[in-house]
Amino acid sequence: MIVRDNSDYAGTMDVILAMDLKGGLVVHGQKGERESYRPLTWGLSDSAEPRKYLETLGPRFLYIADLDRITGKGSHNAAISLCCKMVERCYVDRGIRSPADCLPGVTNVVGTETAGEDLSVYRGGFLSLDIKDGVVIPGGQDPLQILEEAEVLPFDGCLVLNLASVGTGGGLPPVSWLKGLRERYGKTLLFGGGVSGGGDMDTLRDTGFDGAVIATAVHRGKIPARVLREGTWS
Repeated sequence: MIVRDNSDYAGTMDVILAMDLKGGLVVHGQKGERESYRPLTWGLSDSAEPRKYLETLGPRFLYIADLDRITGKGSHNAAISLCCKMVERCYVDRGIRSPADCLPGVTNVVGTETAGEDLSVYRGGFLSLDIKDGVVIPGGQDPLQILEEAEVLPFDGCLVLNLASVGTGGGLPPVSWLKGLRERYGKTLLFGGGVSGGGDMDTLRDTGFDGAVIATAVHRGKIPARVLREGTWS
């Protein structure tokens, strides 16, 4: 098992705004039940048009999930290109199924949901462990095992995405589990799904995560919007 050396840990982590795109609009993701996602107009932005939404929130770092392309129902390539130019760093999950699907000029996110069985064919970008009911989809593997195996794969980092908690603000998994994830992976490690407020952000930071992907907690006023612009939680 990899044991990460946190002796140089700076006590800060990146704050990354999550933006789900469906049917040309920003939608509110919830529990991974994509059929029920609706335009996100009840939060800090009164517009769900991607450019206007981003102008209102002004994040430093951005994570985009192209739900239409993930599910094979279309794509948002033009909107992604525009939005990525508005931020310092943009992570993009567009349902990558082979290395040929990766885009230039972004941090490509290769999700286990669509990537296929052989993850070793990918070069660079971030691996996303897409988790439902405690297992990695679609194969049903233990996240701890997959993360440990990912240590030797040619990804720059990994996102642990707890799909069942996305958009709920329901809180984090047990700290012992989070620590187990961190111990098994020595590269950059991000977490998304269920972050309820500043306390959860502190927990992720103190556990050694390098970044948190958030949205609902900001829209509900549980995390100050200014941290999106600053891009750092300390």
